[in-house]
Amino acid sequence: MNLKGRSFLKLLDFTPEEILYLIDLAADFKDKKKKGILTRELHQGKNVALIFEKTSTRTRCSFEVAAHDLGMGTTYLDPSGSQIGKKESIADTARVLGGIYEGIEYRGFEQEIVEELAKYAGVPVWNGLTNEFHPTQMLADVLTIREKLGRIKGVKLTYMGDARYNMGNSLMVVCAKLGMHFTACTTAKYFPEKALVDECRAIAEKTGATITLTEDAEAGTKDADVIYTDVWVSMGEPENVWEERIRELTPYQVNKKVMDNAGEGAIFMHCLPAFHDLKTKIGKEMGERFGISEMEVTDEVFESPASVVFEEAENRMHTIKAVMAATL
Repeated sequence: MNLKGRSFLKLLDFTPEEILYLIDLAADFKDKKKKGILTRELHQGKNVALIFEKTSTRTRCSFEVAAHDLGMGTTYLDPSGSQIGKKESIADTARVLGGIYEGIEYRGFEQEIVEELAKYAGVPVWNGLTNEFHPTQMLADVLTIREKLGRIKGVKLTYMGDARYNMGNSLMVVCAKLGMHFTACTTAKYFPEKALVDECRAIAEKTGATITLTEDAEAGTKDADVIYTDVWVSMGEPENVWEERIRELTPYQVNKKVMDNAGEGAIFMHCLPAFHDLKTKIGKEMGERFGISEMEVTDEVFESPASVVFEEAENRMHTIKAVMAATL
């Protein structure tokens, strides 16, 4: 499988075989890491730029450690650290960085930004998250599912909450690509866009996957192998949407009843950070404001044996390492 020179922008651009290759490569890198086998010779002396218009713990750490393990240097550009789209166009930024670095990561806003970076950079560009897609998270999620359940094809995954943006979109795409059964379980207002649903259903016809949209929390989680959720309000959204989201999405909170309704041995996943208690500044503020102690997932589920969120977080690094190693 030769992916050299390819950008990694969204999983719609990749075949099922290419996606599985990256997951297999990540598993191999993880095995080497656990055994203390060094891989620095693979890309020794290369350098990558990490553009973060949206800050992140897991994505930044994963890219920096993965790059180091592959022998590369990194330059981190935070929201104030580059002129992208402000004093310098995206196309010009891409050409400048493409002449200095062997690869560029972008985490930020519209998908069209990372697409334009890739168009002009002349080097691989990797999507660390946009409003529409989060492909590196998907590789980590599928690797975790395979580790915990022993299979990928045929797995039933239910996503609860706001499925309109990067997480709902990307989970639907990866399930369609890999022959998994995806259910968006939420009120119809929060379903993914119809055009993407139709595209995923067309893909699913070829892979054996299914795409289901339902407002029925009991039916949507019945016998699921994976229950997945995310924060109800994303970074950058105004504070005034909290009340609306809490009111409309509380019926789709992941709690013990949901997990009991899921299949035997079902696992709980979350891309983090999670509001499962009041130990964060925002969690405390929302708790005081709305009289709640938990939001998208209860602490009981988050801390239960079914929860694999921290293994999932670790796998971000191994899968990002696979993407960089394969495409450089």
